[in-house]
Amino acid sequence: MPTLPRLSSLQRKLLRDLWHIRGQALAIAVVIGCGIGMYVMSKATLASLEQARSSYYQQQHLAQIIAPVVRAPESVTAMLQQVPGVSRVQSRITRSALVEVPGFSTPITSALISLPPDSGIAISDLILRSGRQPDPRHPEEVLVLKTFADAHGLQPGALLFATINGSRRQLTVAGTVLSPEHIYTIPPGDIVPDNKRFGVLWMRRTLLADAFSFRGAANSFVATLGRQARQAEVILAFDRILEPYGPTGAFGRDQQVSDQFLSNEIDQLRTMSWVLPPIFLLVSSFLLHIVLSRLIATERENIGLLKAFGYTNRAIATHYLGLVVIIAVWGAAIGLVLGISLSRGMNTLYLEYFHFPSLPFVLPPAVPLTAFLVSIVVAVVATLGSVRDSARLQPAVAMVPPAPPDYSRHLRSLEQWGRKLSQPARMVLRHLLRWPGRAAMTVVGIALSMALLIGSSFSLDAIRHMIDVSFNLVDRQDLRISFVEKRPRAILHEISRLPGVLLTEGYSVVPVTLRNGPIKRNEVLLGYDTQPELARVIDQHYQPVTIPEDGLLLTRSLAERLQAGRGDILEVQVREGRRGVYQVPISGIVESYLGTGAYMNRHALDRLTGETAQISGANLRIDADQKEALYSTLQATPVVAGIALLNDAQKAFDQTLKESMGTMVFFNTLFAGLIVVGVVYNSARVALSERGRELASLRVLGLTRREVSFILLAELWILTLLSLPLGALLGWLLAWGLTLSLDTELFRIPLIIENRTYVYGAVVICIATWGSGRLIRRRVRQLDLVAVLKTRE
Repeated sequence: MPTLPRLSSLQRKLLRDLWHIRGQALAIAVVIGCGIGMYVMSKATLASLEQARSSYYQQQHLAQIIAPVVRAPESVTAMLQQVPGVSRVQSRITRSALVEVPGFSTPITSALISLPPDSGIAISDLILRSGRQPDPRHPEEVLVLKTFADAHGLQPGALLFATINGSRRQLTVAGTVLSPEHIYTIPPGDIVPDNKRFGVLWMRRTLLADAFSFRGAANSFVATLGRQARQAEVILAFDRILEPYGPTGAFGRDQQVSDQFLSNEIDQLRTMSWVLPPIFLLVSSFLLHIVLSRLIATERENIGLLKAFGYTNRAIATHYLGLVVIIAVWGAAIGLVLGISLSRGMNTLYLEYFHFPSLPFVLPPAVPLTAFLVSIVVAVVATLGSVRDSARLQPAVAMVPPAPPDYSRHLRSLEQWGRKLSQPARMVLRHLLRWPGRAAMTVVGIALSMALLIGSSFSLDAIRHMIDVSFNLVDRQDLRISFVEKRPRAILHEISRLPGVLLTEGYSVVPVTLRNGPIKRNEVLLGYDTQPELARVIDQHYQPVTIPEDGLLLTRSLAERLQAGRGDILEVQVREGRRGVYQVPISGIVESYLGTGAYMNRHALDRLTGETAQISGANLRIDADQKEALYSTLQATPVVAGIALLNDAQKAFDQTLKESMGTMVFFNTLFAGLIVVGVVYNSARVALSERGRELASLRVLGLTRREVSFILLAELWILTLLSLPLGALLGWLLAWGLTLSLDTELFRIPLIIENRTYVYGAVVICIATWGSGRLIRRRVRQLDLVAVLKTRE
């Protein structure tokens, strides 16, 4: 039977030391685990999303090029197929319509898409989840996006009613599907899903062709590319071929709405995996440095004894490094388990927002290895200086107790104003003044943990601010309607007479290509009145901006991506109406937290397009008491293609962001909270270890337990209170860095930290201090006066 190897004296001492500081070691391991857990969670979730996206796109042949037009003959498909680099091309018909679901009175906007051909490989193919394919003999049968069907409880065989080009049609649900084009499904003009108010229907091409006079024609082409294809060159070729048919500009998969949101989330996860874990590990390394350096100071006499018995510098250094490595390995193990559990939870959460067929958990093999290596390296580097100092101690020096602290130079200042203080209070002040560097280290450690709390929580403040600005200062309308095609501005008079309409404003939407030198972007140009009341544009001070008679207004995010500023001239290629390329100056830069945008006075926009007084839709303010009557009227109006309810959109935006970002904030705050406890508790425990002899001596001299506890805990509270302003400042700096790293085309996170977030961080720090104080006070009461006054053997 094999025997276990016999432990050496130093190994037994290592185990005794670990047991002696088990509370501190666990707290440090938890701090390390939080950083590693954040890293593992981010990397595993990122790998899961990327693999699910890649396999889904590949299996369903998601289109890599989308080319919408006004109307083109079917024969154009063969011409596009000849473009070098193109693998397959398919034409289709896409339109919008209002849909009614029995029992649901709120207007529903739906995208109508013709089904791909029955033969061959379909581009952006669908996955049937229930029911069957529509019968070619029954063109009224449709496939419904599963998220929309689930939101309304629709099963195969259910009836829908759609207003298609002015005709009310009864449709039958043949089946429910998932689509790679609609992993993240949002209504037109919104940025968050609303599965009750927006759906996607696929139907036989004959129905759409007959309804919109598209026999032998299409208004959209989709294509996949070969491995060696250059997307930019294919897009240019498509635009050139489709030029006679009213193209609004071909674009790649990366500009497809669903993929943009998914890619944005993946980019944010990638950023978070490189930003937050190092900060957490920095705090843990700082804590390790404080704890081990002060622990070694308390081991001074033991180190002298070890050297006197012949142990080498290397053996002693290895002993203390072993202590550090064991704690680091514990932390990495805790972080790995925590990160895997949280990543699985995040996958479940993501399946509610990104509708993959499945989202299997993926943990890249390099992640656990990296987690352990990083933990060990960080821990060793953080404590190497202290270990080196311990190994250099000479036996004669180490075995002599350190000289008592010299407080004489601080007595004069204390005599001037400290006479009113009690003796224990003066002792606290003398100790802080005697060790200012040590006190500063503790203050910085607690401040860093508070900064993590503030930096992890501020995004909820930013969300509330974004919602308030977007839906109360910018979009102040109750209803936004879009037309099937542009209508004369005189239609606003008819809309204003509908039941419940209090105020109407028209708007125009024109697809354009904006070019600044080599930088080009496809955007939509919004035409507004000079001083719009319902859909406003604001400046950086949140004040309404008057739309100038000439020139463009660009949102700050769009201007940055075009590398353009006020006064610069942009090349504007108009892709509808009269068409043409124009040189237009930038008249101003405006603020928007959601997406990118370009604005122009509607009269100036009319001059560019050659369309006089044409509008794409209208913004309405309505009487809430008459909204049901208005909804019924609009749903029966042939020219209305879509209806957006801004109040519902605001609620959906609020709920979606709070649930998705709120979950991440909760995890980050949980990690930060654990770090707070670890930092404060370790600071208190180290202080107790250092001053155990002194406190026991005071007890022997007659001080009560309360007075002795006061000496230790008052110092901790003073350092905690001193750390709060610094923690608030560091939290602001961390939040500022995060806003820069998370700035994307879809969202600009503002640097908004409300006072309650600072208060929250301070309260958590104080609670952690109070809880640690309770534990330390219990240990002070349990001091064995005789044992503590002895030299530890």
